[in-house]
This record gives sequence, C-alpha cells and structure tokens, in this order.
Amino acid sequence: MTADALLPLARTPQERREFWFFLLAALILLGAGMGLRDPWPADEPRFTLVAKQMVESGEWLITHRGSELYSDKPPMFMAAQAAAHTLTGNWRIAFLLPSLLASLGTLLLIYDLGRRLWNHRTGLWAAIALLATFQFVYQAKRAQIDPLVTFFITAANYGLLRHFLLGPDWRAYWLGCFAAGLGVITKGVGVLALFLFLPYLVARWRGWSHLAPIHGGGWRWVAGGLAFLAAVALWIVPMLVAVLTSDSPEYRAYMNDILFRQTAGRYTDSWDHHQPPWYYIGVIAFSWIPLSFLLPGLVPAWRERLRARDARFLLPLAWIVIVVVFFSIPRGKRDVYVMPALPWLALVAAPFVEDLLRRLGYRRLLAGFVAVLALLFVGVGIAAWTGYLPRADRLVVERGFEDGGVALWMMLIGIGVIAAASVLVFRVRRAPLALATTLFGLWLAWSLWGYPQLNESTSAADVMQDAGALMPRDAELALVAWKEQNLLHVDRPAVDFGFRRAWHEQLSLAIRWQREAPEKRWVFVLGEVMAPCIARERAVHVGNANRRDWWLFRADAVEPACREGDVPAPKADEDHDAE
Repeated sequence: MTADALLPLARTPQERREFWFFLLAALILLGAGMGLRDPWPADEPRFTLVAKQMVESGEWLITHRGSELYSDKPPMFMAAQAAAHTLTGNWRIAFLLPSLLASLGTLLLIYDLGRRLWNHRTGLWAAIALLATFQFVYQAKRAQIDPLVTFFITAANYGLLRHFLLGPDWRAYWLGCFAAGLGVITKGVGVLALFLFLPYLVARWRGWSHLAPIHGGGWRWVAGGLAFLAAVALWIVPMLVAVLTSDSPEYRAYMNDILFRQTAGRYTDSWDHHQPPWYYIGVIAFSWIPLSFLLPGLVPAWRERLRARDARFLLPLAWIVIVVVFFSIPRGKRDVYVMPALPWLALVAAPFVEDLLRRLGYRRLLAGFVAVLALLFVGVGIAAWTGYLPRADRLVVERGFEDGGVALWMMLIGIGVIAAASVLVFRVRRAPLALATTLFGLWLAWSLWGYPQLNESTSAADVMQDAGALMPRDAELALVAWKEQNLLHVDRPAVDFGFRRAWHEQLSLAIRWQREAPEKRWVFVLGEVMAPCIARERAVHVGNANRRDWWLFRADAVEPACREGDVPAPKADEDHDAE
C-alpha cells in the first residue's frame, strides 16, 4: 500500500513532491547512524537484553532479565525489537528500528491530520515543527519505549479527532480506541488518549464550531470501549492465564508488580526521579526548542481561536494541559513523560508558524540562536582540544579515549562551523533555513561521527569481547554485580545469580558455584565488589566500560576467609548493591 493510498485526499504534483522530500529528509535524519553503535545505557541494553532472551527462549509473553523475571514494563516494545531482529538478523539494526518506524509514523499522522483539518501547507508545517524539536529527534534515535508509546497515543488521538472534528468516522474512532489500548500494554499511560473525551464533551455541550454532526450511534460508542479492551486483552489475558495456571510464586509476583506497583503504585508513590511540580515548565522551554521559541506569538493566536470557539484548537490544547498536569502531580517525573503532548503542540502551532517566521523579531531570534550554537560548539571544542576544559579531561580519562578525545572535539568544532556558515549564508532574512541546516548537520554529525567515537566506551561490547578472549573457549562464566549490557554482549552462555540481589550475595553464590568446578569456571565481576574476598593481584583486569572497572577471576584468586562463600555485607555507608 502506497502513502498516497494511506493519505487519500487529492494533492497537486507540487504538494506530492514536498511531501516526499520531507519524508526522505526525515528518514535520513532519524535513520542516520543505525548499525554504527550498540545499545547504550541506561535503558537501551535492558530492553535489548529482554528482547534477545525473547528470541532465544521463544517466551514472548512473560519477560526475563537474565535469570529473573522482568516486570518493570509490559513486553510490547521488547517484542517489537525481537520481531525486528527476526526480520533483519542484526541487533544493531533491530534494537533501533521500532523507534525509527514509530517516529516516522507519528510524523505522518500529524501531517495528515493537519492537512485534513486545514490544508497541505499546514500539515507540512506541523510535521516540520515536530521534526525540528530537540526532544523528538533525540528520543527517535534512542531505543526507548517512549517513541512507540507516543506513536500509539498519537494514533489514538488521530482516530478520535478524525471522528470528533471531521466525522462521523466510526472506523477512525474504533481504531483510535484500539490504539489507546495498544498504548496501555506498551507503557500503561496509553489510556491518556481517552482523556480527549473531556474537552470534546465540553465543546459539544457549549456548541463550539468545527465539531462533526454526530447523532445517535449508541452501540458504536460502546464498540470503541470494546476495541480499547480488546487491545489491552491481547497481552493481559494470555499473561493472566499463564500466571493463574502456574504454581510459580515468581509468576504471581510478576503479575502483581506489573499490574499494580509499576502503574498505580509508581504514580501515587513514586520512588525515583523526584522533581518539583513546576518541572515540566523547564522541559517545555528547553527540550522543545526551537518550537518553544514561538510560544510568545502562539499564545495570543490560540487565545483568539479559543474566543472564536474553534474546537480544532480547544481539543488538542486542552489535552496537552491535561497531560502536563497529570504528570506534574506525582513526585516522580522524567522529561520524556510529556513527550506524547509534543506532536499536538506542533499541530496547533502549524497554522501560525509561517506567519510568525515572517516577523523580523522571530527571524532575529532564530539567527541569534544559531549564532550562539556556533560559538558554543566551537568554543567548547577548542577548549577541550587545548586542555582548558577540566571536565573534558576527566571525560577522556573515564572513557579511555586513545586519541585524547581529539576526534570528538573535532566533531564539536565541525558542528559549530556548520552553524556559523549557516548564519553567514542565510543571514537573518532566511534564518529558518539557517536553523534547519544547523540542526540537520548536528544530528548527522552526532549519528555518523559521534556514534563510532563513543561506542567503545559507552557500550560493553568491546569489554565483553576482551573478557571472552582472556578465557579458554570451553570455560564457563558467571556474572557478579553485572549490568544488562554485560549479559547482552557476552560471547557464551553465562550464569547469573539475579540482577536485583545484593552484590555481596551474588559474589557469595558465585564463589560457591566456582568451587564445584574450579579448573574451568571463571567469574566476571565489578571491581568495587572484589574487596575483601578477591585478590586483585591474582585476578585479571579486563577493562573499563560505562565508567566501571571490570575483572575476571578464577578460584585461586579467592581469599581463604571467603572460600566457603562467606562474603561479608558492606557497611551501610558503603552499600552500593542497589540497582
């Protein structure tokens, strides 16, 4: 099926050319660098490891992280990665492919809805504004759950708005409700899409303009709820059947954790990422650059449209406010939580973007921003290269750059040169083109230059390859105080003693395991866990990765006091065992 079939409204040849040029640019920008790096912490190796274990075990319903069940997230995203690997056979491609496809899908949906609500030009500006935003591109190039859940929520809102504003379109409504259910089994918050009913009912009650004339259809409305529940049931029902027909207490703990603690529990009593209630003001101001630059001009324009009772603006704007308020209530906050609202900000901004960019003040603002980027990148790059930036010197030591980080500093300088050249060529009169050129150059440099430079020190692939080379091929291996990237890249089947278990307990179990066959069993361990039981002079230093020191030891490196597995617990102020 072609894109023209998916987007059936009539368009001129010029509009088709613009659409395909934008889509090609988006594909290049978002897809650049795929295959050039491995999963990077903190979350990417975890999800990829879970996906890899899905492929290897054939168990796609209840997920594992090593020997433990993994109940932090539903399996949808990891299943998408596993499916991508089944198609491509390459984890370096597969782990990023779901985010790429989800982000392209989000751009297409926002473009199409903008085109249907207004015109092709507005839809194109909506998609351009979204693609230009820092948070969107950064997350699209990461193997996180958020681009996928953003796509499902966007698809849900798209279907609902097609019905509410352009309908009646019951198929779009049902598909929207179904997509909301898929969002729930991706990250739980997919249900937020259904909050769009609140401003819709208010607009219907108050008689706002641009609402579709929908009358009756009681069973059709109910069918939307059934479509939502059907999507949720795709995973919930088989998971419950597997748990309830099993005698495993671990399965029941998995069910309770993922259905209750990781959803309602995390929201009402957040245990990490604590931030103040106003946290998302800063996120919108800085992570949504450059779209946030236009807010001073957009707010008066929105106010005028709301006074005119235009539901095309009320529904998306009210939903954005609902999302931001919803995530501002709990103590635990992360910038990506409000990312599903970003496409809708781009949509309601799009009708005014072109007029705003004609204003001299905004063009000066954009040109000044590009000039600041030029000075920042060139200045930091030169200062780091010449040794006048202590933080850069520490980074070189921590990551073990063999060239002293020169290649990385050259990349920064190169980005700065692109920004400077863009300002000089396009000047204030065409400042939007200067910004577009700079952002395009920045992301391509980061993807094609930065990925290879940083991969060795950020990924554990090389250190695990070195560990494999230091052991005989038939040696057995256990991991202690491990991270997901270690198990992901290990070159042989490896034993682990749990991920959440305290590190000293893991070491105790590893020593006992090693005693059963000391001549061929090795243990891979985090350096800070070794004392007082492992003698470093008899162990083998493997290397550094992710700013951590890794070692291998055989049974002869275990101190006599610990050979029975009696590993002392660390003192309270030295306890680093928590995840």
